This record gives sequence, C-alpha cells and structure tokens, in this order.
Amino acid sequence: MSRSRLQHRQGVPGRDRNASRPTLLAAAFMAVFLVGAGTAARAQTQYPPPSGKGPVVVMISGQLGPAHDDIEARKLASLGYDVTLLDGNAMQGRGPVLKAAIQQAQSSTHALPGKVAVVGFSLGGGVALAFASHWPDLVATVVAWYPATKFIHDVQGFAGGITVPVLMFAGGRDHYENCCLADTAEALASASTAAGTALEVVTYPDADHDFMFPGPTFDAKASSDSWRKATDRLAQALNH
Repeated sequence: MSRSRLQHRQGVPGRDRNASRPTLLAAAFMAVFLVGAGTAARAQTQYPPPSGKGPVVVMISGQLGPAHDDIEARKLASLGYDVTLLDGNAMQGRGPVLKAAIQQAQSSTHALPGKVAVVGFSLGGGVALAFASHWPDLVATVVAWYPATKFIHDVQGFAGGITVPVLMFAGGRDHYENCCLADTAEALASASTAAGTALEVVTYPDADHDFMFPGPTFDAKASSDSWRKATDRLAQALNH
C-alpha cells in the first residue's frame, strides 16, 4: 500500500498505515475555524527560485506531510517560482491560518509582488478547494491533484461560489475511502459550467489515487500530463 495515500475512514478519525497512532482527518473542512493562529502548527518550508525572485506558489501537502511532497516543491522552484510548502494537516479547517500563511509567503524576500497560486495534493487539494478557491483578492489560480471532496455536500452551491479559477485532476479508478472520487470531481465541473464559474477537471480513467508519486499507484502518463497542464496553468495565471 502506498504510504502517500490519504488516510481516513468514513469521514472520521483514521489510521496512517505507517504510523503507530491514529491521526485525525476532519470530515468537513468548512466546519471548524480555529481563528487563533497559535492553535495550529505553522510549519513552512521555502524553496526560492534560482533567479532569486519569482511569483509565489503556495503548496499544501497531503496527510503525510511536507516531506512527502518535497520533490514537487523543488521541481516548481526550479521553474522560477518562490514556493512555500505547508503542512496540510495544520491547515485543514483553518481558513484564517491558511490565509495568514499565504500573506506571509507574499512578504518573502524572494517573492515577486502579486497574487499567488495555491497547489495541493489529496488532503491539501481539499484545503485549497475549501478556502483558496474563494479568495480572488489573494489567489490567481488553484491547482489540485485528486483533492479530498467528501466535505462538499452541496455540489451546486459549492461550485457556484468559486471565485478563483481551479484546475483539478482526478483518477478514474480512485475509490480510496471514497474521499476523492472522480464522479464528484466531474459533478463539480458540470455544476461549475452551469453556474458560469471557472473549474476545469481533467480525469485520467486508468489512474488511481496518488498517481503523481512513486509507489503502487504511480501512473507515469497521468503524472506527466497533469504536471504539464499544471505548469502551463501556473505560467498563465502568474504571467511567468
């Protein structure tokens, strides 16, 4: 079993298969707002671009934390972005903390002025959808790989409230704990089209959850194609 899968069971606390204790995964990202910044870890790792300054990309990790997604953050930084990698576990349900982290990334000495892009994987993709897709004053675009969408109970209402362009990738065979289903992603895309909001979904029919990373569910074709589409979107949104 891939160690990078999102771990939860029926929307309640689950167990990381590589951990000795249960870890908590919120069933509804929008249900809990811990306004006090001190109540959540603010673990941030910055990856400055080779040129010294670049447009800001805020990346939100999956449940296994930033170390797992380090390789993707480094790849983005090598393309000229000032990348800040956040721990998705510290951001779930904590919109004010995420917003503060984005503003902190914008104030970096390596950051070019302007809006940021927010990128997330699995749990982190769900956090990006829940919050960053509604912050047009801060965010130019959201890119989410197989994001957690189980918290979305009103698909039409959620899609209609999106105010930031979203690019979303889903695996057609992703049935892991029913957290990140392609059917839900495609329903969101249809609802977005009907509402006139900007949410694009790319589904890879043969891909499973966590297809981006080495492991049993790695899909080279889906990984390569989604990376190309994602970097094209970032370049367009951030004028880079």
